[in-house]
Amino acid sequence: MREYLFMALISAAVTYLLVPLVRRFAIRIGAMPEVRERDVHTTPTPRLGGLAMYGGLVVGLLTAGQLTHTGQALAQSEANAVTALIVAGGLITVTGFLDDWWGMDAFIKLGGQIAAAGVLVSFDLRLLYIPLPKDWGGSTSLDYTLSTIITILVVVVTINAVNFVDGLDGLAAGIVCIAAMATWAYSIFLAQSMSVGNITTTAAIAAVLIGTCLGFLPHNFHPAKIFMGDTGAMLIGLVLASSIVTVTPLDPAAIEDMNKVPVLLPLMLPAAVLVLPLIDLITAVVRRTSQGLSPFAPDRGHLHHRLLDIGHSMRQSVLIMYAWAFLFAFGVVLMSRQGVPVLMFPVVIILAVAVLVLMAAPRWRGRGGSHSAPRGKHPEDDDGPPTGPMPPILPEPQVRRQPPPAEGGPSAPRATADGNPVIPVFPSRS
Repeated sequence: MREYLFMALISAAVTYLLVPLVRRFAIRIGAMPEVRERDVHTTPTPRLGGLAMYGGLVVGLLTAGQLTHTGQALAQSEANAVTALIVAGGLITVTGFLDDWWGMDAFIKLGGQIAAAGVLVSFDLRLLYIPLPKDWGGSTSLDYTLSTIITILVVVVTINAVNFVDGLDGLAAGIVCIAAMATWAYSIFLAQSMSVGNITTTAAIAAVLIGTCLGFLPHNFHPAKIFMGDTGAMLIGLVLASSIVTVTPLDPAAIEDMNKVPVLLPLMLPAAVLVLPLIDLITAVVRRTSQGLSPFAPDRGHLHHRLLDIGHSMRQSVLIMYAWAFLFAFGVVLMSRQGVPVLMFPVVIILAVAVLVLMAAPRWRGRGGSHSAPRGKHPEDDDGPPTGPMPPILPEPQVRRQPPPAEGGPSAPRATADGNPVIPVFPSRS
């Protein structure tokens, strides 16, 4: 346990200290584009925060490889997770860097994501089987080709799901951090029942990812001083996908004697920890394609945009989505710990939906829906401007009027220079 805490603290410290350097670098090379119509921030803000996150990730992974228990488990694991994540993470970071700096065609960026996922597969960081309970037919092993295809698909979908949800200050980093915490908790639960190298690998990857996100959040939470950009969103999506891939034990028989939830959890956990990004991704693709647009065409229809439109401030919107992610992810992990029936999973989904409705509906009713506040302006958002100082807002002209005389007091007649009487604005009362 102390080793996981140590590698998380190392990753957090390195990421936190690198962010100011990366911010100055981003400003110097001009990696802070103008504000777009769909953006919620008001001033240009430097991107490339993912470079600092990659630095924290690399140092955390190298530290994990040198620790006694974790280092031994990583060395004995069939997949070289440390080298795989450093190489694949470097490739996806370069892809995101070029996109944040110069801009990149969506299909070229997709090619970079597939290439990074291919690097993971080449280092044997892959899904080996589909876990199912005995009365459901038992676990199904995957051949090399099918394992490669499914692993690349999982990695690419996870990367884009995280990238799609990265729209508010601190949102993507916080949700991925919560997802990594849930994955780490599940891996620790499995490690108490079995001794398998890739379970320790999962816990190590999740711990480093937690530290990386926590080190970046102080600079990225509202009002953000820097954005992670595609550089960081695709990187943490890749690392989260890697932890999901490695959470499946090598020996399916090791979990066959457990109840159905722990056996199915390697399938249910990714859906739980990624429920918000996946919902946002699926609805965005459906929405855009139904309008005849490309699935990668940007718009202002994401979940976080809707929370802003019904009257929530930026911080409140982020905290609501944090609550959603936490309830889904840790609800599923708690079910595995208690051994409850699989039917409890829909109950967790209903509870999470109820949380969103209860937190959003009162503001919707009290402020008249999306017409309550114009875009980017929320009456109760006293947290300061979204990403920096806003230009001064001049007050509207006001008509200066003579204050009304005290009731019952003397009222001296007045006249202009020509001797014409002046009609007071507030006539005296009889």
